[in-house]
Amino acid sequence: MTAVQRTEQALLVLEDGRVFRGRSYGAIGTALGEAVFSTGMSGYQETLTDPSYAGQIIVQTFPHIGNTGVNDEDAESSRIWAAGYVVREAARIPSNWRAQRTLDEELINGDVVGIQQVDTRALTRHLREAGAMKSGIFSGEAATAPIEELVKSVNEQPSMEGANLSALVSTKQAYIVEPADHGFDGEVKYTVAAIDLGMKAMTPHRFAERGVRVHVLPHDASFEDVTATGAHGVFFSNGPGDPATATVQVELVRQVLDAKIPYFGICFGNQILGRALGYGTYKLRFGHRGINQPVLDKATGKVEITSQNHGFAVDAPREGAANAPLDRFGRVEVSHISLNDGVVEGLYCLDIPAFSVQYHPEAASGPHDASHLFDRFITNMAAAKNTAATTTDSTQGEK
Repeated sequence: MTAVQRTEQALLVLEDGRVFRGRSYGAIGTALGEAVFSTGMSGYQETLTDPSYAGQIIVQTFPHIGNTGVNDEDAESSRIWAAGYVVREAARIPSNWRAQRTLDEELINGDVVGIQQVDTRALTRHLREAGAMKSGIFSGEAATAPIEELVKSVNEQPSMEGANLSALVSTKQAYIVEPADHGFDGEVKYTVAAIDLGMKAMTPHRFAERGVRVHVLPHDASFEDVTATGAHGVFFSNGPGDPATATVQVELVRQVLDAKIPYFGICFGNQILGRALGYGTYKLRFGHRGINQPVLDKATGKVEITSQNHGFAVDAPREGAANAPLDRFGRVEVSHISLNDGVVEGLYCLDIPAFSVQYHPEAASGPHDASHLFDRFITNMAAAKNTAATTTDSTQGEK
């Protein structure tokens, strides 16, 4: 199993006119998207198949990519969602007993245009200083066009700000993930309605292995769709795009909060909770992407190393608890803070059973520091279920 040695010229062109030269990797042609960098040292297959990367060209900061090949078990969705791929050194021969294909073959099969032999350290430094920006990879015949024309085509593509991409990556049909299919031997404990905004496959697995049946619903699911599942809680997944465009999802979360149904959101789901509470969101300069992002849990004082992939964040007060801008939801506090730049990494509602984090606790790939958040959500569902049962018993007693 050896990667094809490529000789075709390839160019990475940024919107500011900077050009990085290399050789083709994966499919030959043109790829347009927002250039972002990911700092993970492993997990490139999970990264490429993470739907949150839709519309983006991934720059891997780790220099050697493809060392362990690709297999059929580790993908986080049915396809590669990244618009393009940039690496320093592509492995010629993968070395792992689970490898079934080379990464080069996988990129070709997915029609993903990439570039190798790029100075990714210089590129990453440039993106850190100038910010994530529009970009394009051009290989083969496409790379022979005048640079001025390539820069023009890069700048003419839509911006990530204002992009509504959840419909692109979400499931088209609702489906159910059963605990029995994921190693849980026992009766189903709870039911969760999970809104798929670009959800990774490991997320419903983390619920199912804890005895939770998951109804995965499309991005535009209604409140009636949610309640029809008999859900004890509602989960909102990660996903790509600008949270300012998620008006349908924000309204659904408000209905969930009004009904006091336990809510748990990650990444995009954190931003949507923030907007549902009345906070604003904004685009980060270069975002947080990788499996080594340090976050402070303010309640415990512990530092968790987390997996992240986001370019937007919630604008909320970092200190103390205060009423949310929409008073009907009571008090809210920022529960987690990024130790790299102070960005809000979590929200916790004190008067309703709702919380969210900006990172990916399912850890695919990544550290398992935050897996306890699934258990916190189950605790909230248990409390709500007991409260509902007590209320029903007391009402029947009065009759």
